[in-house]
Amino acid sequence: PAADSSPKLAADKHRDEPTLKKKLSVKAAKEHSIPKDLSKVLENKVMDTVSVLSYVKMSVVEMTCSGDADSEGIVSKSVSSHSDLIPGVYEGGLKIWECTFDLMDYFSEAEIEFTNKTVLDLGCGAGLLGIVALRGEAASVHFQDYNSTVIDEITLPNVVANCTSEGRGMDSGKDRKASKPPPKKPRKAEGSPDMLNRCRFFSGEWSQISQLLLSSNKPCSKYDLILTSETIYNPDYYSALHDALAQLLDRNGRVYLASKVHYFGVGGGVYLFEKFIEEKNIFRTSMVKTIDQGLQRCIMEIAFKNSC
Repeated sequence: PAADSSPKLAADKHRDEPTLKKKLSVKAAKEHSIPKDLSKVLENKVMDTVSVLSYVKMSVVEMTCSGDADSEGIVSKSVSSHSDLIPGVYEGGLKIWECTFDLMDYFSEAEIEFTNKTVLDLGCGAGLLGIVALRGEAASVHFQDYNSTVIDEITLPNVVANCTSEGRGMDSGKDRKASKPPPKKPRKAEGSPDMLNRCRFFSGEWSQISQLLLSSNKPCSKYDLILTSETIYNPDYYSALHDALAQLLDRNGRVYLASKVHYFGVGGGVYLFEKFIEEKNIFRTSMVKTIDQGLQRCIMEIAFKNSC
């Protein structure tokens, strides 16, 4: 998929800052159920492939998603405004950002172990990071995105498309370049109930998600691994993201965060977020990989200061 160097930002010129901040803080969290008829999930979906992973073709979603399928109206708003981000409305989940692939490659290079781990794909979008963990025999994988439309129309279909009896192993980034031509129609959802039973899906703002996860009728255990890509583009969100990580990460868990060094036009980036973490004095960080091709990108490992 094509990846832009920086997100294009759209904001209402007449929206003042207090109104915007208020709007950003009230995105309710909810859990999305997995339909019993998995074939319905893949109806009207056209799939592409990367490595051995299938994913919904975003351009087709833009053409077909309307009415009740997009109660948030994010598809039409994103298309009409030619924007990748509309603060408090749409937060980028309709496209796959390039740092996602950086992190997938790093999992292979560093031999990150997912077996029997509890994993959260935070700001999941297409959910590729969580799908890699799922195929790596994670005990459970939870997917979260700001927008409910993204979960229903993209994340969940992607997980269903990849939860087949074929190819559960993870391939290296080298194999991605030699991937087969994409199928024009989704594979039949053959399913592996066991894999889907290890998944839960959530939408909503980070602070609301934390409250839901920790106080629900099915409270989750803290996560061994939290995976997140290109979620630190906006400094206004740093406090909510930091709090979510602090509340949801297991005491000896790890966060793997992939990001561009700087997001032009939006203001965030790796070093700004690293400084924010240092000031909070709860986590320690280390840069485990730097990618210098194109705009410089980094992968950061985050852990509690008193962890093993």
